[in-house]
Amino acid sequence: MTKSSKVDLVGVGLNATDTLIPLSSYPASGSKVEYRTAHVAPGGQVATTVVACQHWGLRTRYVGKLGNDAAAALHREAFAHAGVETQLTIVPGGASPQSLILVDGEGERTVLCRRDERLILQPGDLDREWIVNARALHVDGHDTAAATVAAGWARAAGIPVIADLDETYPGVEELLDQVDHLVVSRDFPSRLMEEPNLEKALKQMQRRYDCTLTAATLGHEGVLAWDGKQLHYSAAYSVPVVDTTGAGDIFHAGFIYGLLQDWPLDRQLDFACAAAALNCMAAGARGGIQTLEAIEALMASGSRHHAAYFVSSTERVAR
Repeated sequence: MTKSSKVDLVGVGLNATDTLIPLSSYPASGSKVEYRTAHVAPGGQVATTVVACQHWGLRTRYVGKLGNDAAAALHREAFAHAGVETQLTIVPGGASPQSLILVDGEGERTVLCRRDERLILQPGDLDREWIVNARALHVDGHDTAAATVAAGWARAAGIPVIADLDETYPGVEELLDQVDHLVVSRDFPSRLMEEPNLEKALKQMQRRYDCTLTAATLGHEGVLAWDGKQLHYSAAYSVPVVDTTGAGDIFHAGFIYGLLQDWPLDRQLDFACAAAALNCMAAGARGGIQTLEAIEALMASGSRHHAAYFVSSTERVAR
């Protein structure tokens, strides 16, 4: 295979076609609820992160798997429109990943997923050149075996690996051994380490897997991170929330953007929080991706939610 072009970021992981259904409130068990609209849009953890980074001027590549259905066409069109280079494995007769997303009146989403097992990305679907010709690799770990192989190639080439994990997938321990920046969902550290205290769990993860950074995104409470020496905390920005779909994906995009700009960690986390908050002001995983200037403006003058942590004492703020 011919040598791949050099990019800033390569992403290996999930894509999904989201059907967003706004509701005034989440349905009660056994109820019958009418809805007025349903909006179909491209999403998926890694795919959305890659698109956001491309939007901010980074050169990106997405590696993933699709069926040959209408959803696949939607993704190809979205990647092409954004300018993302793609390395897609197409499965004839396969059903591309689908998500039904219920969004309540406060913008909180509930996701129902469907995935064809034939669309699990396998190590044999990868080419090493796609991975090593990049400045950073981002994985979500769902296709664990493929993510682990890609991360191993990146690590051997001196390329930083960023992971967005929310589940302890089978085989995830091997992947974690290859991750430099482990930025995960709120409950992941405590489940993985069997340690209820988040701060302790982050520290234990960093020591066990020798990561450069372990961090947990906390929704409207912001993000808490451990760099091996000290805790870092950034409070979330307070904005009118329409839909929280994709907030974590855009947070990771902001974190990666800052990492590749060689910013100090606190600025990386702050930028990521601002980017994620702005995305929540519109519907869909990618509906609120804003310009760098808009993100900087929110960082300069935006209000924040009440701080959940004091990093000087690392004690939980009393509620």
